[in-house]
Amino acid sequence: MTLPPHQSILVVDDDHSMRTLLVEYLCGHGYKVDGAASAHEAIGVFAAKRYDLVLLDLGLPDGDGTDLARRWREEAQVPIMYITGRKDEADLVMGLELGADDYIVKPFSLREVLARMRAVMRRAGGVSSAPLSRGKLPNAYRFAGWTLNLNTRRLSAADASTVPLTNSEFNLLVTFLSSPGRIITREKLLESTRAFDDIYDRAIDVQILRLRRKIEPDPKKPTLLRTERGAGYIFDTDIEHLWT
Repeated sequence: MTLPPHQSILVVDDDHSMRTLLVEYLCGHGYKVDGAASAHEAIGVFAAKRYDLVLLDLGLPDGDGTDLARRWREEAQVPIMYITGRKDEADLVMGLELGADDYIVKPFSLREVLARMRAVMRRAGGVSSAPLSRGKLPNAYRFAGWTLNLNTRRLSAADASTVPLTNSEFNLLVTFLSSPGRIITREKLLESTRAFDDIYDRAIDVQILRLRRKIEPDPKKPTLLRTERGAGYIFDTDIEHLWT
């Protein structure tokens, strides 16, 4: 399937053959693709153009890919997929902790990369893709002093300061806010934040932990996003729907 030409991808990988392979393959599927071989080069390329997704190698010759991801999270809501040769579970958890929207290990199938990219961009394109949502969503939710604007995808505190959310965190929070007071299983949460659930079940627990750190007064004693042992999670607070 050929995709609209407005979708732009940045591939950051110091391996010339891998970078060239990805660029040529994705261009053949209708994307506009740029490549960068280092962190320094990637920073310059990223600043000059809007991208719909970044494929980011963790091991770069002049820095760690996670440092780039942190920087870009502060500048934009671009989806980020890590690509790496690290294979153990601890590295996978680390990738999720540091804000990856997806994580793929080398060697990989180009078809799998394409499928995962499409899934990530579908999720980033709007909250309507969340399977648990029903009917028309409001423009914003207000809860426990927080306001989540669905149009700008911004989470604001009572003092108007904003807290950045990854695309997975945003979709996860929308899922909870659209189903308040209901126990939601890990399987359903994985469906709402990832189109591919071959990642082990603990991944959703990592994302829950990240979200708690951002919205809970005391993440170690959560009162908003509670665990229902053996069942899943429940969002337990009053929620106001805002319409404009």
